[in-house]
Amino acid sequence: MSARFETLFAGASALSVRKEIFADELAARPPATTPALLLTQFTPFRLNRLAQGVSDHLAAVYKEKFGLEIPEWRVIATVGPMWSCTAQHIADTTRMHKTRVSRAIANLVKRDLIERTSNADDRREMELRLTKSGRAMYTELVPLALERERALLACLGEEELRSFNEGLDRLEEFLGLG
Repeated sequence: MSARFETLFAGASALSVRKEIFADELAARPPATTPALLLTQFTPFRLNRLAQGVSDHLAAVYKEKFGLEIPEWRVIATVGPMWSCTAQHIADTTRMHKTRVSRAIANLVKRDLIERTSNADDRREMELRLTKSGRAMYTELVPLALERERALLACLGEEELRSFNEGLDRLEEFLGLG
């Protein structure tokens, strides 16, 4: 030990030396009155867990019956009602990374469920459309997905469902997702 250390801390207990050495760090720590964060009661966690549970519940329709992964399902569900759109629109709407969108589109093209065509206004941009078999899948899949949604939401009363949807609308608006 250095002579200076011995001079400064001669006769001091190990605890008091630690407190002196780490005084700045201890001062920066939040006071003991900081509330605990219980993850299972933390709304962002609950929303994420709920979203995963709903996705798993819906996967029984699109994965087991049609062999679609989540990104592919989202592409089909986004393109279907629009008849055509761009990969950028899908990424913006679904909030999926463009790489995931691109991979999903490539898989759907390989399965002949979606086709790319040049945008008449901008040749650099490709329009995406469901093929005949993609349209047939979409037409079969939509009623099944809507029935699955109805079954899921059946646990809520009419007023609860209205309030739930209003709450979702407000949260999406607050986050700029609307």
